Amino acid sequence: MNRGSLKPVIFEHAVLSIGVVYSIFPFFWMIITSLRSSGDAFNSDSLLWPTKWDVVYNYTQALLTTPLPRFLANGVFVCGVILLLQIATALPCAYAIAKLSFRGRTFLTATVICCLAIPFQAVALPLFVGLAQLDLLNSYFALISPFAVSVFAILMLAQYLRGYPDEIIEAARLDGLSEKGILWRLILPASKPAIAAFAIFSVAAHWNDLYWPLIVVTEPDLAPPTLGVLFFRSEESGDQTGPLMAAATIVTLPLVVFFLAAQRRFVQGITMTGVK
Repeated sequence: MNRGSLKPVIFEHAVLSIGVVYSIFPFFWMIITSLRSSGDAFNSDSLLWPTKWDVVYNYTQALLTTPLPRFLANGVFVCGVILLLQIATALPCAYAIAKLSFRGRTFLTATVICCLAIPFQAVALPLFVGLAQLDLLNSYFALISPFAVSVFAILMLAQYLRGYPDEIIEAARLDGLSEKGILWRLILPASKPAIAAFAIFSVAAHWNDLYWPLIVVTEPDLAPPTLGVLFFRSEESGDQTGPLMAAATIVTLPLVVFFLAAQRRFVQGITMTGVK
């Protein structure tokens, strides 16, 4: 490699390194703060490394002061059910848009794209009023039902399925396989990379969601992880920074593990769907 071509490579790696440090530093500070005493959290002399360690107290408070394991279980249940419902509704719709010919398909696709442009906050109030009138607030149904259908999942899976060979589908129909059988026995197994990629987006979004749970849930037994972390706030004594960061670390860990487990499928799914 000559010197002229080496300079752009060094510049690119320098920019990437700065981006990595910028992205990782909040997590580094969160973990370090979870290991130090609350009074030492904003000490400028020990910003990057604690002078007073309080690991046992912080994590004990995080696990015992509030029912953090229950919050984590609620998060797993809510995110899991939402993901299953989204896949169950999105895959047939995506298959119909990508592989079936019917009147109004273009209009249906345009409608789905338009729905993607509507922010959730715009429909949050009507959803809240409807759930309140049906006396369904403070329930798992209130946390799950608004997200049972994902237009993003429909578009992502439809884009993926457009690359699936039509010849295989036609051969399956000639062999007498129904559309339901094609969907279950051919499309579902072939869509695993795209489903894994979407699962990362879905689980991360709903695991980290605070806006909707803060509106519809007031009972601690139903609180997801992000809402449960707020119990470490105290109006009288201020935030318990050490336990708060310990709880945030515990809440973040399942997402990291989930992403690492699905990383290969995620990259494959993103590459094949063309999502940038």
